[in-house]
Amino acid sequence: MPRRDGDRYFHFTTRKLIEAAGVLLRCAAARRMKYLRLVKLLYIADRDSLAETGWPIAGGEPVAMDNGPVDSKVLDLVKQTGRRSHEDRQAWSSCIDTDGMDVVMVVDPGTKSLSPYEVAKLKDVYRRYRSIHRYSVRDLTHEFPEWKENWVQGSSRPIPLEDIVRAVGRTDDLDEITAMAEEVSAIDSLSGVNPR
Repeated sequence: MPRRDGDRYFHFTTRKLIEAAGVLLRCAAARRMKYLRLVKLLYIADRDSLAETGWPIAGGEPVAMDNGPVDSKVLDLVKQTGRRSHEDRQAWSSCIDTDGMDVVMVVDPGTKSLSPYEVAKLKDVYRRYRSIHRYSVRDLTHEFPEWKENWVQGSSRPIPLEDIVRAVGRTDDLDEITAMAEEVSAIDSLSGVNPR
């Protein structure tokens, strides 16, 4: 079956996501925050990293939803729904728990999978948005061109990687970045890794 533009995504690892969420939660009071804030900050950090390095932090499959852009795999784990495997959910809940609308760190996952740049970027994103109400952060993401281009009310439409690359000003690197994502996806398929 031919690949659609929206099928190009960077590899997603649950461990890296857990550690990224841990960095943000360590910054928060009582290591707790509303899950809407967490998923938005993770999306913004991935977007910033893509703009600065050509590579996201957690990767995954971004979608345009009514509350703005979000990575569908992140949302699945936070809400403990969707198609994530039992092992992924177990790994997530061994460190991070969902308590109503809050996400709480129960065990510090550390940062072994994250680079110093990624840790610094996550802390920077937290610092930039810490005093902004979560709904205002959500509203800011409604200004992202990739969301505007793909949002249909009441839906969860995939956001093509190409749209994000263009939106963050990496148009000159579009072919190189999408080729890297394709290569990672091909390696995952050959090795039996199913990032979906």
